[in-house]
Amino acid sequence: RSFWGWLNAVFNKVDHERIRAVGPDRAASEWLLRCGALVRYQGSPKWQQDYNALPTGPLGRYRIEAISATDSCIMYRGFDYLDGLEHVRDIKLEKCMYIQDQCLQRLGETSTLQKSLQQLKIISCGNVTDTGILALHRLANLKYLYLSDLPGIREKEKTVRVLQQALPKLELELDLE
Repeated sequence: RSFWGWLNAVFNKVDHERIRAVGPDRAASEWLLRCGALVRYQGSPKWQQDYNALPTGPLGRYRIEAISATDSCIMYRGFDYLDGLEHVRDIKLEKCMYIQDQCLQRLGETSTLQKSLQQLKIISCGNVTDTGILALHRLANLKYLYLSDLPGIREKEKTVRVLQQALPKLELELDLE
């Protein structure tokens, strides 16, 4: 297990030179696909899942609109890749063993996501607690939040109340026991 943890940490190491060279969307695509996530670009109905088939073209041509990180190994260490993404409207984090409160705090602090992110689903991420969910209050344009199978959420009513006060337009769907 320690070997896989080490390898996943390597996959999540941020290469700032690469971001400068190919732009934030391309660099983030490479990171996400390397970690087992999928991306969908603006204007495209299909999900990009093959790292070796990443589209080429002029810098900035392919802009990430959606991220599906189901069963992926993305972790906090790689979240710097999200900084320059200006068009991400939809993120799904499902069964991500490395997603924790610190990751959600980072999402909430990312200024580009504060403006663009409209839909977020967090499902079966066992290291997420109320603290992480509350950190999402800074995502000012978030319209829909789905939370399911998150055993770390202990104060559901309080967390929901605080989020709804901070984001009055938010549609919040819960499937929590």
